[in-house]
Amino acid sequence: MPIATVNPATGETLKTYEAMGAEEIERRLRLAEATFRTYRTTTFAERARLLNRAADLLDEDQPDIARVLTTEMGKPVRQSRAEAAKCAKAMRWYAGHAEELLADEEPAEADVKDSGASRVRVRYRPLGPVLAVMPWNFPLWQVVRFAAPALMAGNVGLLKHASNVPQTALYLEDLFHRAGFAEGTFQTLLIGSAAVEEILRDERVKAATLTGSEPAGRSVASVCGDMVKKTVLELGGSDPYVVMPSADLDRAAQVAVTARVQNTGQSCIAAKRFIVHEEVYDAFAERFVEGMKALKVGDPMDEETEVGPLSSEQGRADLEELVDDATRGGATVLCGGHRLRRPELPGWYYPPTVLADITREMRIHREEAFGPVATLYRVRDVDEAVLLANDTPFGLSSNVWTRDEAEVDRFVRDLEAGSVYVNGMTASHPAFPFGGVKRSGYGRELSGHGIREFCNITTVWQGA
Repeated sequence: MPIATVNPATGETLKTYEAMGAEEIERRLRLAEATFRTYRTTTFAERARLLNRAADLLDEDQPDIARVLTTEMGKPVRQSRAEAAKCAKAMRWYAGHAEELLADEEPAEADVKDSGASRVRVRYRPLGPVLAVMPWNFPLWQVVRFAAPALMAGNVGLLKHASNVPQTALYLEDLFHRAGFAEGTFQTLLIGSAAVEEILRDERVKAATLTGSEPAGRSVASVCGDMVKKTVLELGGSDPYVVMPSADLDRAAQVAVTARVQNTGQSCIAAKRFIVHEEVYDAFAERFVEGMKALKVGDPMDEETEVGPLSSEQGRADLEELVDDATRGGATVLCGGHRLRRPELPGWYYPPTVLADITREMRIHREEAFGPVATLYRVRDVDEAVLLANDTPFGLSSNVWTRDEAEVDRFVRDLEAGSVYVNGMTASHPAFPFGGVKRSGYGRELSGHGIREFCNITTVWQGA
């Protein structure tokens, strides 16, 4: 895949880049290793000053970088600005909390005495250069939620970004450099996927994190496993959105629309499978379908646009295949279901779509639909809702709408997911751990859990 900016709204190739050669990659690896030796000794106060400066610059750059995001991957421009603002917020959160999150821990006095020590501490120390393999769907946020905690912990970062967002990738390196971080603290590697394995096997790279597809995660995990290196993986999701009879139906349906089409449906944590109790199924379906039909599809640079193009022609083709397979198998199309053919929208658009009468034999029941396509299911009770919600290889997040506390307890106990959002839409926040189970990956990002993922957790034992 070429490293290029291709506007998804038009299909036009705007900029192309040459991949870095072996000599430049080696230079950057040497620089990362050398920079780490010095950067690891900086104080939390100094790191926080630099990261807060990066947040300020990002706020200043917000209008311009938002247009870059929209041009490169098709995100509606209002959502691009919101993504940039969220990144600045996360930077400031880690700048303000990292020292506390990584403070030395003192075990219980009785345990210290039992060990024969006069003092025992648990200390968090940085690992070194960490390679981040990042996707295109949230091209700023996915990187910052790794970079902010990693840099505050004293690590240095190497970014291999998706090949269709090179301008965003280069912007991120420039942002941290302008903020005052030393040149080798955060570097972008303009490389193709084929070059990743050799970098992962380099002894100077101490760990890796990947957000992306399951095949990509398997590949990175396999190489790092062979090299005995730490990894954090955030992979796909097919999140359930369960609606029970006691739910506020108007609110549940309204939020369901946003939960499905955020980022034009290209989000791992977007709700994708809508599991509705039979008592309220018809009422919910009517509201949900009307909401999906009312969405404005159009030019992502238009402030009123709610659904833009998919990021690539292949992405649209993959989505079409899932829908076509479902309809051939007997699924009912409640809205959408066919490629948009409007001369004013020449890019890779696909309309908001709702499918009902889904069976386990359909691919869309097992595979992630990465676009504005929702599947509706009817269930008889809580037991069936839990079984259906868990009937997926993924386990990233989940959404439950009910005002019955016994039902809340049941879903929280039994849903196989990294998050359970009750009467609300899944979202990520720097203070809360984020990640999944099953084929959605392992490890956690954000919060204290995320900043400690790439630390050497060191026991310091002192005798009398």
